[in-house]
Amino acid sequence: MIVLDTHAWLWWAQSTSIELPTATRAFIESDAGPVGIASVSCLEVAWLVKKGRVVLPFPIEEFFTKAIDQAGLVLLPLTPTIAARSTSLPDIHRDPIDRVIIATAIGNDADLISRDEVVGKYPGVRVRWDR
Repeated sequence: MIVLDTHAWLWWAQSTSIELPTATRAFIESDAGPVGIASVSCLEVAWLVKKGRVVLPFPIEEFFTKAIDQAGLVLLPLTPTIAARSTSLPDIHRDPIDRVIIATAIGNDADLISRDEVVGKYPGVRVRWDR
């Protein structure tokens, strides 16, 4: 399984985005297994849109439909186990959403697609960001 960090999901959903390296896009689109996002990424996107830091090509609900369901992604829930794991991770990252995304990848034994170099410092997480 592959889990996309929020920024990677946004860039992947916008197939014309140059922010996502070609090799990373190819890995996501390979047959490496299902591709998912942590449910908290929806919350993060909603907040980024509200704050004006992200502009979507569609209203947010339509974006979610297109970027999750129609794209064939798996929406990974925030379970009690993932919530607990996110709080037991070392205090490297203070952002609770990032911690939940990391715990989601670990809990699903998934590669995490993320440009965030700090994420790779967590034990047990496999980060991919191929140039």
